[in-house]
Amino acid sequence: MELTVLKDIVIIFALSTIVNLIFTKIKIPTVVGYLITGIIAGPHVLSLIKGLHEIELMAEIGVILLLFTIGMEFSLKHLLKIRRIVFFGGFIQVFITAFVFYVVAFFFDLNWKEGVFIGFLAALSSSALVLKLLQERSELTSNYGRTVLGILIFQDLLLVPLLLFTNILGDSSVAIGNEIVLIVLKTIVIIGVVYMGNKWVIPKLLQVIAMTKNQELFMMSIFLICLAIALLTSKLGMSLAFGAFLAGLMISESEYSHNAFGSLITFKDTFTSFFFVSIGMLLDVSFLINNYQLVLASVLMVLVLKTIIASGTGFVLGHTFRGTVVVGLALSQVGEFFFILAKIGFSNGILSNSYYQLFLSVAVITMALTPFLMNLSIPIANTLLKLPLPNFLVNGLFPLKEVVIANLKNHIVIIGKDTCALKLSFMAKYNSMPHASIIFDPIIAKERIEQGETVVYGDAVNEPILMKAHVDSAEIIVISVGSIIPAMAIIEKVRRINKTGYILVRAKNIENVEQLYNLGVNQVFPEKLEIAIDLFKRILVKRQFSQREMNTVLKSIRSLTLGVFMKKDTLNQLSILDEFSDVTVSTIILDDDSFAVGKSIIEVDLRKITGVTLIALKRGEEIIEHPLPETKFQSNDIAYILGNQEQIKLATRLFKGES
Repeated sequence: MELTVLKDIVIIFALSTIVNLIFTKIKIPTVVGYLITGIIAGPHVLSLIKGLHEIELMAEIGVILLLFTIGMEFSLKHLLKIRRIVFFGGFIQVFITAFVFYVVAFFFDLNWKEGVFIGFLAALSSSALVLKLLQERSELTSNYGRTVLGILIFQDLLLVPLLLFTNILGDSSVAIGNEIVLIVLKTIVIIGVVYMGNKWVIPKLLQVIAMTKNQELFMMSIFLICLAIALLTSKLGMSLAFGAFLAGLMISESEYSHNAFGSLITFKDTFTSFFFVSIGMLLDVSFLINNYQLVLASVLMVLVLKTIIASGTGFVLGHTFRGTVVVGLALSQVGEFFFILAKIGFSNGILSNSYYQLFLSVAVITMALTPFLMNLSIPIANTLLKLPLPNFLVNGLFPLKEVVIANLKNHIVIIGKDTCALKLSFMAKYNSMPHASIIFDPIIAKERIEQGETVVYGDAVNEPILMKAHVDSAEIIVISVGSIIPAMAIIEKVRRINKTGYILVRAKNIENVEQLYNLGVNQVFPEKLEIAIDLFKRILVKRQFSQREMNTVLKSIRSLTLGVFMKKDTLNQLSILDEFSDVTVSTIILDDDSFAVGKSIIEVDLRKITGVTLIALKRGEEIIEHPLPETKFQSNDIAYILGNQEQIKLATRLFKGES
């Protein structure tokens, strides 16, 4: 049996490699390649795969890992922020779609049970496919990406009630009241487990494991958390994928989530490919050929109706026209949960075999078209914007002025919405320094835009947002983001776009300094350390420490705290004067009685008589650096001299006219 599965895996890998090698050359997304691989290798074409059950199991693992990594990228705090999108937006999209397709079903002479069932089947979109594409495009935390995610989360939450509803349609003897109470209790248990795990259990557990410095043990614990939570939700009647998403949310607040995310990427991509291959295997090519007109008409109807309804949902949630088009096309396909529900509906006699095969064909084709539609979403939106559309449709219900930034070069990009980032933006503007700010808060962004500042609204993890601020040609990029995980994700994107830019990052904790420097940051500002040092410096001033003594003490503190990374702190390095304990810079004011007044520097001959070096003169508001030998001293000049204490005393006496 094991050899059969191994043979199937080799066939899938070999065939998908050949297909995707060709598709990559002609720039067709790999997801489509995996679907084609499944169609070719499946039971309806070449029948190359024998262990269908084992492949489906690996496909399930792929979906679990995909949703797990997405959960880690999207923290519980962010999820709570989009609760309006999840429940309000998700409700609108699902139930309006279900109603529209229920009405359409009457034109196909279907009874009310089939109509309602097909309506909800059509309302579901593909979490695995769409979130994978958004993740690859770095758009998961963009404005429209959050809306798509929120609606997909609502659809996932709806799976359990839909499973119950499917059983009710097939068997009227089911006790609805008992089932609803049971679902509510299960939901409370799940919410409680996630909350406790996120707040108390997971962060402490990962910290203990990370302290062992054993990467294998760390990865094993990550897999354990992922699969255990997925299994728990499955036992409670919910999907494995949704449980994996919740497990990712539980880890997302931990400082170790970035390391776990990077380690899981390879596993996730490999197993996810099995999911799309398994979907392709379901397509009956003979049915598609014999009924191609009906299938194509159904595909077109599904894409058009779902795009319009999902776009309308995006519009109600306040998106601009571009955002509504992207949201609509992203949710236009029939999703993978269709295959679960349709199979149950077919077994219970709700769907006939012909409609079951029709919807299988529609689901596979719409999923195959989704990567192309998402890539074309912005060009399609730009084309439609050339039409005379009303302003409320173009700008959305809650318009935010969109700033088009001219081609900037060697400028400063300030990323963040905290007080530090906003003050930096003000300072740059005050000193007429070319700069652009990226702010992920529509209210703050709107206020700053109205004040005439150059602001890009959006999440800096999103690469198109970075490009809008011309990060690729920036000289300095300042990242002032409170959480270390988003900051690290932004740094990786910025460094990939701009190889030579000077990246300056604010970090809350000293523990994060090494991680940030390893990502390619040029300068880290450890906030808590620098605040403590600034307070201690004021203590030293009160104790009348000299500037040299203060510099030496503070450098020792930084060295003890930062270790080898102290060398990267270009601002707080000791000067050459600090290296020579007996040399200092001092000033002498020339009064009217000074013998040097009216004489040239060469005539006074400070260097020969006292040993000091005259480095500058201040005359009124003017600073004369490196004065020429012919320069004559004037009354009230301030002379800046360099030397040791004895030499400075001699120079002072000389200027006073003492012997």
